[in-house]
Amino acid sequence: MKKITYLILCMTFIFGMSSCDNYLDINTDPDNPNSEAATVDLRLPWIQNYYAYAWGTAGMRANTVLGLLTQVYSSTAANSFLAAWNPLQSSSTTIYQNWYVGAGVNIEPMIRKGLENEEYHYVGAGYCIKAMGFMMMQDLHGELPIEEAFIMKTDPKYDDGKKMYELCVGYLDEAIKNFNKAQPGGTHDLKEGDLWNSGNVDKWIKLCYGLKARYMLRISKKAEFDPAGILDALTKAPQSNADNTIMKHYNVSGDQTNITVADPYQTNVLWNTIGYGAGQRLTRYYHDLLTKDISGTPYTVKDPRLTKLAPAMMVNIKLDADGNMVSYDWYRDIGVDMLNSDKRKNSGPFAATYAIESEVGGVKVPYVDLTYKITDAGERATFVANMSAIHTVTVYGEEVTVRYQRGAAYCSTTNYRLAEDTIFVNMRSNSLSTSGRSAVDMNYYPSAGYPFVAGTGTFYARPNSDTDILTYHEMCFIKAEVYMRMGQTGPAFTAYQDGIKAHFDRMQAKLSLWRDAGSTNEDEWPMKEDDINAFLASPGICQSAGALTMAEIMRQKMIAMGFDMENWNDIRRFNYSAGNIGSFGVVYPGYDRPREFSATSKIPGSSATDPTYWFRRFQQSSHESNYNSKQLGASNKKAMANDIWSLPVWWDCATDDEYYGYIR
Repeated sequence: MKKITYLILCMTFIFGMSSCDNYLDINTDPDNPNSEAATVDLRLPWIQNYYAYAWGTAGMRANTVLGLLTQVYSSTAANSFLAAWNPLQSSSTTIYQNWYVGAGVNIEPMIRKGLENEEYHYVGAGYCIKAMGFMMMQDLHGELPIEEAFIMKTDPKYDDGKKMYELCVGYLDEAIKNFNKAQPGGTHDLKEGDLWNSGNVDKWIKLCYGLKARYMLRISKKAEFDPAGILDALTKAPQSNADNTIMKHYNVSGDQTNITVADPYQTNVLWNTIGYGAGQRLTRYYHDLLTKDISGTPYTVKDPRLTKLAPAMMVNIKLDADGNMVSYDWYRDIGVDMLNSDKRKNSGPFAATYAIESEVGGVKVPYVDLTYKITDAGERATFVANMSAIHTVTVYGEEVTVRYQRGAAYCSTTNYRLAEDTIFVNMRSNSLSTSGRSAVDMNYYPSAGYPFVAGTGTFYARPNSDTDILTYHEMCFIKAEVYMRMGQTGPAFTAYQDGIKAHFDRMQAKLSLWRDAGSTNEDEWPMKEDDINAFLASPGICQSAGALTMAEIMRQKMIAMGFDMENWNDIRRFNYSAGNIGSFGVVYPGYDRPREFSATSKIPGSSATDPTYWFRRFQQSSHESNYNSKQLGASNKKAMANDIWSLPVWWDCATDDEYYGYIR
């Protein structure tokens, strides 16, 4: 964190930038930008934006660890290493930069100026986001500077996990206190700078109480866990979807870009990390959440959310004599089986594209021929049978040539083990900043000038998807878990049902906006009410209080939370699939390390009941190890050790003695 105050200069540069079309329109004199010129209404939207980018990156990376997301194999990319539970320090950089560099450095000046000018609602927003950001950093790293973070020190002292937690809860109390104050006239109204709640103070207060419930749930392993306190906080938290705190995003051309990572400002933060490039994929574990019950039995009635959450691509494309597309089918992604398959160990999944043309003897032809050498007779026979069902295949000894006609989905590789990776649909969707075709057409078209869709995107990670900061459906699932812990299955069942219905309603509202805006992508249209009602009445969800399990509550919560980091926090609270939390049994059945895992020096535990068998935290950013190494070393004896990734953070330990035993 050396010389972090220099970052104020970066922010004053931002304050001088020309505005974007829909938000962050916060200009000062472009010829003389300075920190003091930044009033509270100018700072808040940037704080919100950079916090959200850190949150989105943390969500993508945490859910990669968890196993809802994975990546095309790479021998160099940090996210690919995360998917294998062989993490690199560089996975911590982007989150750190966007929180400390983009957001955190502006919070104290905003609070200070807000107090000077009696702009108390901005003070409240500052304390609220301060709690959110530092709790996120604790969830990731366990220990970090808070109290000395922004006081002009080049070697700020670390706060341990317990102190970080207590400070963050205290910041929420400060936020609530300031939101409850009346601002005098002539001050900046909160709506002038608020990207999340449009200045609605009541929603901010509900956000604070919802965060308190979330953070109090975080310590569910500890003796001081307070179910009654959580239920009390929930009475003051969001009571319906109308109370959700949501950040809107926009698919516009000419967008400015983030100074820390050069991504567009106005696009959805999860799109920036999940849907921007071509490497992200869903996993089979994620797919199974939506298609199978806890025991692994396929549903007889489909969850209609599947078509909105899992992307699809065009297959079986038929063209007329002029090359125009006349028919096609949609194929829905089934996810990469990270728990059982060696797909990534064999350099997959390979990115699919569409055959257009190739050159044969100097003449362009409307097909692509690929020849695969397959020495194993059994594998060759299987490959030929599979390919012959779709394409023209020629066999000559050990060589198999497949002709991919124009419009055929294929993988441009001669590795036959990757040739059928078209079953793994790309998560990518396009914005107007990345060759998107219109504001309402965000499909992924890999071939310019052709209508072949290689990915329809996912609800949570399109360019103009919303960022759910805190939602009513999360509050319902927290309530369901708390009542279940108290043995009150009736109220738990009611809250569980309410959470599922609230998530459907939240999705329907956004899907309706996409349809009404003119989207022709049916994955962006509302679900049919008959399909929703049929699913809600089916064995796809629990139908009685007596049959409700904690595993079923957490499964539905995981679906509803999308790619929020809370999914990883939850699975750590229940010790993954170790099954030694209370009387709930295994809450995440069928879960284990990824099959390709081999990094036993980083995550050394030898059995599932050993806490260090699981991925439990991130190593500190290189900015800390390079510039604040003395304080970093004093914070945790294992801070830069190989196995730091397996050490539980404070709230992930049942006692303080357990936690301090790891770090001291």
